[in-house]
Amino acid sequence: MEHGTSVISEGIELIPEGTVTTPKGFVAGAAKVGVRTDWDKLDVGLVHSGAPCVAAGVYTRNALKGASLLVSMEHLARGSAQAIVANAGCANCSVGERGIEDAIKMAQLTGAKFGIDPHEVVVASTGVIGTFLPMGRISRGIEEIRVSREGGMDFARAIMTTDTKPKHVAVRGNGWSMGGVVKGVGMIHPNMATMLCFVTTDAAVTQLFLAHALKDAVDDSFNMIDIDSDTSPDDTVVVMANGLAGGGPIDEGHADEKSFRAALRLVCTDLAKQMVADAEGATKVIEARVEEAATHEDARKAAREIVMSLGVKTAVYGHDANWGRIISAVGNSGAAMHEETTALYLMGPDGIEVCLYNAGVPQLYDPVAAKACLAPREVRMRVTMGLGESTATAWGSDLTEDYVRLNSLYTT
Repeated sequence: MEHGTSVISEGIELIPEGTVTTPKGFVAGAAKVGVRTDWDKLDVGLVHSGAPCVAAGVYTRNALKGASLLVSMEHLARGSAQAIVANAGCANCSVGERGIEDAIKMAQLTGAKFGIDPHEVVVASTGVIGTFLPMGRISRGIEEIRVSREGGMDFARAIMTTDTKPKHVAVRGNGWSMGGVVKGVGMIHPNMATMLCFVTTDAAVTQLFLAHALKDAVDDSFNMIDIDSDTSPDDTVVVMANGLAGGGPIDEGHADEKSFRAALRLVCTDLAKQMVADAEGATKVIEARVEEAATHEDARKAAREIVMSLGVKTAVYGHDANWGRIISAVGNSGAAMHEETTALYLMGPDGIEVCLYNAGVPQLYDPVAAKACLAPREVRMRVTMGLGESTATAWGSDLTEDYVRLNSLYTT
């Protein structure tokens, strides 16, 4: 979706400059407390719903999990939540029992502030692993934060680490709305990333439907992006629905089922692409579309492998139409592949495609036209497998010298 314009899909309309406080009943705010003493930014944020919410979450697949995430997983197992407290600058991970105690304390302080059960609070932390939360400063920050309908952008800024800009989106459905924010520009991989994503909606939905819809949306969005093939211990996507828009709860077979699923997928995909576009040191967004795969899983494997390939990433950075790296990535993905049925195209900004490879042999093409396909900010490529009807799309970033520089200095 392009921000600043109304884009309608499946009855869904974009709300310009929308965020997590766009839906009815949600407020947010943030404070600057100095979680990391070497930066000067908002770093603790709150989101609160005036009404109880059904909630669902999807989490990192990393065996190492941060203490804040473990506490949130326990809280969200109840299928409900009414507030979020998040900090940037410290992952609250690999710090022993104190990490759990600090996360519980954050939930208790937030619960007391809003007069709700601490178990209804989602706790999230992101930043450097192996450092303790400065709970004295965080406690004062939680107390001082003033939440409002205008506070969504401050919350989006408060969860940023090496992000260069806040990432947010909101859409409107059939009498209800949905908003989301995300952070994350490094340690990004198809099993989710060093990312925190929070989605709010005033739609009435059943909890089981919400959990299924979120998993499907994440699979098609956050699980289809790559920056550097790393995953972190704190990756979290949470959606909260307070039902203040009214109406009967959306469930399987409801008239709004498809539009709600479409909205959630649009929000997650838009936020995922914003992450890739802001990737550490990146100059390009790579979109890889795989068509005619034997199975849906094969299409996903091949598309993800293309955007994960360091060879592809560096070739795109150098505007080098080295198509062999792309074909090799497809072959390395584990997807069924026959050279004689495979074709590769670069897609130009003017809608013209340049075929680089087809039916097992290289194609004659204009190198100037191919290079032009690699010049835009978004580089698009298409692979047809000729083995079935399944399609998938993945997004990644190029790999630059700046990525190495930023990550070599992250804690120093």
